[in-house]
Amino acid sequence: MTTSEQLLPMPVLLVEDEPEMHLRSARILRDIGYHESVIDHVDCVKSALEYLSDQIPSLALVDLGLPDGSGIEVISRFRQHNPAMLILVISGMSSQDAILGALIAGANGYLLKERDDLEIMLSIRCVMRGGAPIDPFLARSIIENILPLDESPGAGKESHNGNGLIPAPESHESLTSRQIGILQLVSEGMSNREISEHLCISKYTVESHIKNIYQKLTVCNRVSAVTIARSLGLLS
Repeated sequence: MTTSEQLLPMPVLLVEDEPEMHLRSARILRDIGYHESVIDHVDCVKSALEYLSDQIPSLALVDLGLPDGSGIEVISRFRQHNPAMLILVISGMSSQDAILGALIAGANGYLLKERDDLEIMLSIRCVMRGGAPIDPFLARSIIENILPLDESPGAGKESHNGNGLIPAPESHESLTSRQIGILQLVSEGMSNREISEHLCISKYTVESHIKNIYQKLTVCNRVSAVTIARSLGLLS
């Protein structure tokens, strides 16, 4: 096993019933650096759940439209068995119910099969780095479902950033669902270490998310970030 392989989350499970997409995903994983010996494959919900009795994957690429049920069931069960598992949906389904259902079940990201190999590879790498990639075609639909853009609260308002008044962001569409989740935990008084333990991600990943949140909300401290997020209706 090479040094690059040792750094990759293993084993990987492909939950895909289309032979062509199975071969395509396996090829992309090999291009990332995986050896075929650590790439497993199942083609239905039943086989995916049976796989858990032998081992738990570190990374799963899951289709939703399976012959004997929904990949959402697979995602939910995987998440229960291993909260730290990385799960990326690669599906042809683009309905809001499918997208939100998969994310609520525990998927780290959602991509459409129509994307090219490079986009899929970048999304897999994004998940490995702690990101939450969402297909660009689907992102606006998700944003509008959470907070309609034409009804965004706080538009045009001003907030303190600790150094004076600054315009509040017009909308939250630049914040990922992961960043909003971290902001919620920040608002509850959790430290970076507590957040990392709660989400099963590294402290450095949390710090990176918080740095990006500061940049996107144009603030320089936690209090200001929470204040603006609340003014936009992002936090409970």
